[in-house]
Amino acid sequence: MDNFIANNPTSLHFGKGVIETIGKTVKPFGSKVLLVYGKGSVKKSGLYDRIIAQLNEAGATIFEFDGIQPNPLVGDVDKAATIGRENKVDYILAVGGGSVIDSAKIISITIPVEHTAWDFYEYKAKPLTAVPLVAVLTLAATGTEMNPFAVLQNPVTGRKDGYGSPLCFPVHSFLDPEVTYTVPADYTAYGIADLIAHCFENYFGKGDCSLSDRFITAIIADAMEWGPKLMNNLHGYDERAAIMYDATMALNLMTSHGKSGGDWGVHGMGHILSLLHGVAHGASLSILFPAWMKLLNERAGKQIAKLGTDLFGNPDVDATIAKFEEFFTQIGSPVHLSQVGIGEDKFEEIIRLMIRNKAEGSNYKLSEADYRKIMEFAK
Repeated sequence: MDNFIANNPTSLHFGKGVIETIGKTVKPFGSKVLLVYGKGSVKKSGLYDRIIAQLNEAGATIFEFDGIQPNPLVGDVDKAATIGRENKVDYILAVGGGSVIDSAKIISITIPVEHTAWDFYEYKAKPLTAVPLVAVLTLAATGTEMNPFAVLQNPVTGRKDGYGSPLCFPVHSFLDPEVTYTVPADYTAYGIADLIAHCFENYFGKGDCSLSDRFITAIIADAMEWGPKLMNNLHGYDERAAIMYDATMALNLMTSHGKSGGDWGVHGMGHILSLLHGVAHGASLSILFPAWMKLLNERAGKQIAKLGTDLFGNPDVDATIAKFEEFFTQIGSPVHLSQVGIGEDKFEEIIRLMIRNKAEGSNYKLSEADYRKIMEFAK
């Protein structure tokens, strides 16, 4: 088992009606808030009005930044940070899914400085302080609500990268499963694929920690039980609650203890599909992970066999991979590049950017030849 430090300072508010307690929770932070959200779905659902009512109750002066995109841009983060800096906001309230909350995390460490947020991603600067962040989650998928990581896209450099700092943990996160009723079927499926992929990434990390592996397999098993139920009943509270809790636990650091933080090669490759072709993050992972496992049959065969034994009672590697492909297909998440409109004519460009962005993983290092085999398996 590898050494680790366990620390998670986020207070999680989970269940029906927790949003009605936001006002009293944020009031001690001060009177000026930067409200960050996406393209307007929070207004259509009525959640925006509920949030504004809570902030008014707390006597807050509200500054807004809307329009965060599904693949969030560093330029938007810099613009929002400027608003926060010029108005000397006391805290940030992020209302949305992973893209909004990820953006808000980097906004929180960019407000106190004068340089672009991308300087953190290039390690030209290290954050020394952050504006407190409160999150309201609207999409169960990334686990960002209880971890210190954030992914941003920079079109100028042609990169989509992750960054993490202890200063980026939300102070409070509010998770009401009813808020996710409006998430459409496709993005519900992608969220389920995403949370399972987070489990995979930690499972295949360095280090041998049986308890962390048991946490991982329990979360995957729970998601595979509740996922199909949710797809058949998108307004089911118990179904939404189960998947929401699974997604949080999959990436709140609990599953990475003793595993050296995981591998993350598949996520790196998935970011390239999103960057070049706008593929939804979870969809990129349900396509690439089975292909990655097929490639890693020889190098990681024992781990895949154990995963299959623990989840399906079958140590056969091919059967295990087939089970995951069947599951992703069952819930409506793609398992082939052709399903998202990517043909073989696009492979060379994708592979070039995988090499350039070093989407190689930290445990099972990937080479150019590996990328080519994965693309072939995924086509």
